[in-house]
Amino acid sequence: MAQKKYEVAGVPLENIRNRNELRVIKLMPQVLAEHLDYHPSYLDIQDIYALTLNNLSPRYRQQGTIILSEPVRDAEIIRELRNSVNRVELAPTEREEG
Repeated sequence: MAQKKYEVAGVPLENIRNRNELRVIKLMPQVLAEHLDYHPSYLDIQDIYALTLNNLSPRYRQQGTIILSEPVRDAEIIRELRNSVNRVELAPTEREEG
């Protein structure tokens, strides 16, 4: 039987997620609203999301994890989102013409 993509020794790992993912998603509309003349494309939004996550310290959690403290503050996420929006706005992803 073939091993599943997110499984090791029969233990499923697909539910282990970076806590910052949902936090970035939650704060992104607020930061995008600051850029009234910018209308990001589908790929731009994905780029902003990925770039922001890449610039934050990952905070992985699994089901049942107890969060004692949150070292990544919302202000840091907002700062990284702003940096990402500015970077992607200046160099948007080119769509392949097919």
